[in-house]
Amino acid sequence: MQRLKDERGAVNVVVALLLVPMLAFGAITVDVAAMWAEKQQLQTGADAAALAVAQDCARNDCGPAATTAQSLAEANIDDGEATASIVGPAPSPSSGSVTVQTSGVREHWFAPVLGIDESTITTQATASWGAPTGGTAVLPLAFSWCEFQAQTGGGLPSSTTERTIYFTKSSGTSCTGPSNNLVPGGFGWLTVNAGSCQTTSAIGQVLWSDTGENVPSGCSTADFTAVQGDTVLLPIFDSSGGTGSSAWYRLYGYAAFVVTGYHFVGQYSWSASGTCKGNVRCVQGYFTEFVDLSADFDHGTSAPQLGAAVVSLTS
Repeated sequence: MQRLKDERGAVNVVVALLLVPMLAFGAITVDVAAMWAEKQQLQTGADAAALAVAQDCARNDCGPAATTAQSLAEANIDDGEATASIVGPAPSPSSGSVTVQTSGVREHWFAPVLGIDESTITTQATASWGAPTGGTAVLPLAFSWCEFQAQTGGGLPSSTTERTIYFTKSSGTSCTGPSNNLVPGGFGWLTVNAGSCQTTSAIGQVLWSDTGENVPSGCSTADFTAVQGDTVLLPIFDSSGGTGSSAWYRLYGYAAFVVTGYHFVGQYSWSASGTCKGNVRCVQGYFTEFVDLSADFDHGTSAPQLGAAVVSLTS
C-alpha cells in the first residue's frame, strides 16, 4: 500500500506530458481537415470564376474579368472571405485562355499550440475557349455553307427569325443548283456512329452521306424529341461530291442551331409554329450565337468563327 501511495499523481504527469502531442494530433486531424474543406471551396470558386470569364470572352466581351472572378470566388466559400485575381495579362476575346487564382486565410483551432495560428490557402484554375474543331453532334445532320450564308448574310448569326431548311431534293433554293438534285441541298443525313443517332467528325474531314429521305436507322423519335427547342452544334459543309451511297460532304466548321421544328418520313414530325410540315422534308429554326460547356466538342483558335464557341477547364 505504501508503494501505491507514493505513485499517486503519476497519471497527471503522464497526461501533462502527452497533452502537447495530443493537441498536435488534434491539429492534424481537425485543422488539416478544415484546411482541406476550405481548399475545395476555393478550388470550386476558381473553377467557376475561370469558366465565367471564359464564357464572357467567348461572347467577345471579357467584361470586368477581375470583378467577375472575385464575385464567383466569394459566392463559393462558406464564410464569403476569398480573394481572386487574374494570373498574367488581362484576358481578351482573342487570348483563348484565362487563369484565375483564389486564396483565403484559415484560422486554426488546435495548431496555435504548435505556434501556427493560421494558414494561407491558394488554388487556381485555367479555362480556355475557341470555335469547335471536332466532336460528336447530337443529330446526324449537316447544313451547307451556302444555307448558313443565306440565313446569316455571310456573317455571325444575329437574328432569331425562323427559317425552313429543306431536304436535298425538295429544296428550291440556289444552294442546290438548277437541277434541285445535287447532294448538298439545305441539309443532308450523315452516317451515324454504331448504335447511336450521333455522328463524330472533325474540321476538314470527309463525312459520308446516309442516303435517302428516311431518318438514319440508328435514330429514334426520342432522339429528336430530346432536342425540341434546344440549341445544338451541327456540322457545316463547304463542298460535296459523289452520288447515292458514295455521296460525301467536306466539313468546314460547326454552327449552333436552335431547333424549332422538323418534318421527316414517318413519326418524325414536330413544329412549334407549324410551318415545317406537308409533303416536304425539312428542319425549322435559326442559327444563333452559343457557348457550349459540354465535353462533346474540342476547340481551337484557328477554326472558322460561325457563332459557336466551346469553353472548357484545362487545369
